[in-house]
Formats: sequence, C-alpha cells, structure tokens
Amino acid sequence: MAQKEAYLIVDIGTGNARVGVVTPAGDILAIKRENVQYHADANYEESIYFNPEALWQQILKLAAEALSDAGEVCIKAVTATSQREGIVVVDREGLSLLGMPNIDHRGRKWERELTQKDLVYELSGRYPTSLFSVYKLIGLRNTYPDLFERTTCFMSISDWIQFKFSGITCYEHSQASETLLYDVERKKWSTELIALFDIPNDIFPVLKQSGTVLGKVLSEVSQILHISAEAAVVVGGGDTQLAIRSMEPSTNDVVIVSGTTTPIIKMVERYVKDSNQRTWTSRHIDESHFILEANAGVTGLNYQRLKEIFYPNEDYDVIERELDDTSYSQCVASLGSLIADEDEPLTKGGFIFNAPVSHQLTRGSFVFSILWDIACSIYENYKFLCDVSAHEESYIWACGGGIESKKLRQFLANLLGKNIRIRATYRQASVLGGVFICNDALGINNTTPVLLDETFPEKHEQFEQLYITWKNARKTFKQLIS
Repeated sequence: MAQKEAYLIVDIGTGNARVGVVTPAGDILAIKRENVQYHADANYEESIYFNPEALWQQILKLAAEALSDAGEVCIKAVTATSQREGIVVVDREGLSLLGMPNIDHRGRKWERELTQKDLVYELSGRYPTSLFSVYKLIGLRNTYPDLFERTTCFMSISDWIQFKFSGITCYEHSQASETLLYDVERKKWSTELIALFDIPNDIFPVLKQSGTVLGKVLSEVSQILHISAEAAVVVGGGDTQLAIRSMEPSTNDVVIVSGTTTPIIKMVERYVKDSNQRTWTSRHIDESHFILEANAGVTGLNYQRLKEIFYPNEDYDVIERELDDTSYSQCVASLGSLIADEDEPLTKGGFIFNAPVSHQLTRGSFVFSILWDIACSIYENYKFLCDVSAHEESYIWACGGGIESKKLRQFLANLLGKNIRIRATYRQASVLGGVFICNDALGINNTTPVLLDETFPEKHEQFEQLYITWKNARKTFKQLIS
C-alpha cells in the first residue's frame, strides 16, 4: 500500500496538548490529546508553570500514538501552534529551563510599577497586564535571578516546539504580538519597549513569518518518531490565528473562536487602536492583515468543567437534548468572563436561582445558564469591537469546541442579530489551520472548506431583555467581591 503524504501538527492549548496527523487536503487521519500538567509556584500569589522537558516527552508520546493510528504515512512537514501568551526559556546549551503558560501571573505584583502604559498600548496594541509574556520574564527575574541569568533565549510555546523539532530558535510575528515587547505596526521587536521593561537585548530570537520553512527535522527526533529527516519544520503561529485561518475569512469579517477563552476578532488591513484601550491589535499570520480583538476571557473552560460535573459520561448530544427542555428563567450564571472595559475578569462567580429550590431546576438548567453567560459575554465584547471598527456584514464566522453547541450558536445569532456561519473545519480549527500553513510553505494550493451550517437570528428583542437580566446578575457578583 502506498504511503499517504501527511503533516504532523502539534497544538498546545491552555488545557490540553494535541497532536494530529492530517493530509494536505485536511483529512484528519489521527489525533491524540492529553491534559497539560501544570504546577503551582508558592513563591508567587498566582503562578502556574510546566516542566518543558515533561511536555516535550508528552508531545513525543502523543505523536508516536497518532502516527501509529494513522497507518502508513509519509510526513512531509511538521508545525506547531499554541496558546498565545505562554513562553519557554532556554539556556546556552539549549536546555529548556521553565515553561510559563498564559494563565501564569507571576508578574502581577509588578504591574503597578509601570508608569508609561499609554506608550505600551500605542506600540504593542494592548493594555499591559500580567497576562502578557514580558511580565512572566519580570516575575522570573525578580524571584529567581539565577535562573533568569541562565536564560539566553525565550520563545512562545509553539516556537519552542519547532526548536525542539529543528534545533532552530525563532519567534513568529502573531506570537510576538503578545509579549508587550513587539512593535505591532512596524512588525519588529521594539527597542523602546525592551528598554522600558529592562529586558536584555540578547535573549530575543529572530522573527520569522508563519508559513515559511524553518529547517528540517533533527535526525534524533526523526529516529524516535520514525519519520523522514527530510520533513520540513514549518513556522506556525498563535492558536487563535491558525483557527481563524481555517475559516478563510475576508477583510472586515468577524470571527468568534470559542475555546478555553473566547477571542472575538475582526480582520483589518491597518493598525487599528481603541482610544479607550479596551481592545487588542495583533499581527495575523499572513503578510497583510492585523486582527482587532476583544476577548471574553475564560469561558469554554467553564463549560468543560461543568460538563465533567453534571454530564461526566454523556456526549454533547445528550446535553443539547436536555437544553431544549430548559427555559431562561430557571437559572442565571456569571462565571468569571472578561469584558473589554474592565481591567480584570471577575474572580468570583456563581448561579442565581429562586429559593426555595424549584423542582424545575435540573442539571440542564446550570449548563444552559453557562452557555447563556458565554453568549452574553461575547455580545458585550462584540459591541466594544464595533465601537472601534464598525461591522457591516450580515454574518459572523465561528469555530472552536464551544461552537459544537447548536444552542450556543442560536444564542449568539439571536443576541448579535447576525447569521452565525461555521465551516467544516470548525471543530479542529487550529490543527486544520496548521494544514493551511504547511501547504503554503510547500507551495500546495489550499481549497476553501465548505460552509457547513448557518444559524439565523430569532426574537432579537426578547433576547435583549434576557441580556439585561444577565447584566444585572453580573453586577450583583461584582458588588459581592468589591
């Protein structure tokens, strides 16, 4: 039997690591996943880290399993995508010292020392907080100076994975946008920001364009995985940008990426900023576009965790059937989403329902209220996005695991007053975005994925009233923790 040509695509999200084997046409031959193993660091108030070598061994294990399941394949290219603000630091010998994910806030206590926040927003396109990578470096430097002294290079997680495959360091532009050390408009490291944060000049790798060949797979890695040492290692990018790529949007389109967090982005052709500093502007993975973003924060993770509690052994079809029998009045939730004009997400949340507890309250009521919370958070952020750059199109693209819920798609259509479109790539959007960029790197034409479904708005006025009820519930929780 002739071997199929395929790509090996590594995707490190906030919650789990995935490795897929996919053909250039986008057929997923195998995909394996496991949770990423995080550890708390007691030397900070809010710090989480991972052991890079343990993650690399996990990636190799998942890759071997996916390759075994895929059958006879010839791997032509390898690429990686990852959560956007996470980084790995390495030393002179190439030893990976520490992994700091996007949810690591080891730099939080030093945020207040920054006085030139307007300058940072002007150049980096985002209001500076400990979410972004430079504060992970600052937290490392101030608490573990010896470890920081050993650091000779830092990379995004996806760029570090490509380094582990190829031995070549780099930083891709969409990922560099998340560091607060990168001039988004001029597409280069910012000498002003590097000086402002007092980061050593010599730890910055060269910037590389997504969809270009970085090098070839190291011989020792090719031997471990039994793949060709001639396979190209292709520069990947941020998971949000790769997910967007798989939707094939046009300029001025809006895309909702419903994963662990929920970015709401608009494709723009120039560097757009918000005078109120509520939105982010990043480089896209192509040469010509920026992405303007408002982010609803940790949303999909709430859905995933509640599914594990209430529906541990059932699939999503069971949830959807039970949601059809649930009404809006039984339960309202507010669970830590982020609104663009707030400095920080809610750190406390919960459910509001009538007391005494009604016999009508079911497990479906709680999941229903979570999906409604996600939809309202997206709507709120979408309105801020439109304040900065008007959105005239009658439709919005959506992708990511959360969008598997037809109920959520209907909520979004009703609230936003727009058709919600999904393509065949929506479930594994970031992995399939990796196929697009591997094809770009190898000179293979991509085909536009088919339009799979379109959800149309219903009862917009009624849903506006329900949205006001949600806003009042959120206000209640804000008052409780203030």
